[in-house]
Amino acid sequence: MGPVKGDGLAVAPSDLRGLLSRGRVRGTVALLGPAFVAAVAYVDPGNFATNFTAGAQYGYTLVWVIVVANLTAMLVQYLSAKAGVATGRDLPELCRAHFPKPVSRSLWVQAEIVAMATDLAEFVGAAIGLYLLFGVPLFAAGLITAVVAFGILALEQRGYRRFELAIAGLLGIVLLGFLYDLLVVGADPAAVAAGLVPRLAGGDSVLLVCGIIGATVMPHVVYLHSALTKSRVACKDDAERAELLRFQRLDVMIGLGAAGLINLSMLVVAASLFHEGGLTFHEGDAIQEAHRGLATMVGGAAALAFAVALLASGLSSSSVGTYAGQVVMQGFIRRRIPLFARRAVTMAPALLVLGLGLPPTDSLVISQVVLSFGIPFALIPLLLLTRRRDIMGVFVNHPATTASAATVAVLIIGLNAFLLLETFVL
Repeated sequence: MGPVKGDGLAVAPSDLRGLLSRGRVRGTVALLGPAFVAAVAYVDPGNFATNFTAGAQYGYTLVWVIVVANLTAMLVQYLSAKAGVATGRDLPELCRAHFPKPVSRSLWVQAEIVAMATDLAEFVGAAIGLYLLFGVPLFAAGLITAVVAFGILALEQRGYRRFELAIAGLLGIVLLGFLYDLLVVGADPAAVAAGLVPRLAGGDSVLLVCGIIGATVMPHVVYLHSALTKSRVACKDDAERAELLRFQRLDVMIGLGAAGLINLSMLVVAASLFHEGGLTFHEGDAIQEAHRGLATMVGGAAALAFAVALLASGLSSSSVGTYAGQVVMQGFIRRRIPLFARRAVTMAPALLVLGLGLPPTDSLVISQVVLSFGIPFALIPLLLLTRRRDIMGVFVNHPATTASAATVAVLIIGLNAFLLLETFVL
């Protein structure tokens, strides 16, 4: 099988035995990567706003929510990775093959809408990062972000590994930025431990819990993860697929574990600065308030680390979103357009928001509400397909796995329904 160009997944599958023959360390590293690409969706600019608001308003009380959200992400992303390895097809392709055509087409339409909402949050976040770093007006920052994003997309033409390494590098920048801020700001270990006990802090905190958990599982990376694993490594039989899946579990644990650590660092930094430190927090603009708080209470270096992390988060998650959109179109309707054309279309709403001077943080919140509509349309098909032996073969879900995934789906759908009810009705 030769390289496939233009679909965002330019790959020439490597032989599993050939990779493992490189040695234990080099072979393992070569098999890691897809989960790191998925992980950036869990630390996008929308997470910045939500996590900093949670820490500033409620201190360490909602630490347990971050942990639950991260464990949920690990389960869902592993099921997506397993579907790709076991079937050799991605989730949109499986939906097209096993669901009625009207259902498949409907899933595609909503997935495209979700892709644009995803890009709005991530693109605006990157522009805010440039504004905080250099004082560039937001619209001009949006144009600069577009140029840089096109450069990142060009890496896929040289193969999946370069793209994975670039995204992993950006994720590393986000992680290092928040670890630095955490070390400088400090934390109360006892209070963090106490925050692991599930509890709420009043009626308003319920809505924030819904926002954190309900917006955790991003539909586009549920689709994308299966595409990243379906043909990345060639396996000759089920024994090799089972071995590859062990590495995929490790990949998910490390990649999503890093994302969880970043999210936890955001909440702890906000709790130390605003809730424990007494600094005033204005809820309407959480990202810029966090930057201001770091500059005021800690110093310019901490604020710089925050802004760099935000920029890296926006650029990486936006590029991943574009890849996911291509996977969705190709899988559901067997059509694809050049990645650069897709990128130009999906970034248009973000440039419109920035050009009209609409409130960036409010725009991020609205995009998260739109995303909440798409979560069930990715979770439910994933669960229905991975529980079928005729599709998954020996890799069909264990009943306990199916029960756990179903519980997660019901929880997330219920929380999103409550979030939408609170937003538009109550």
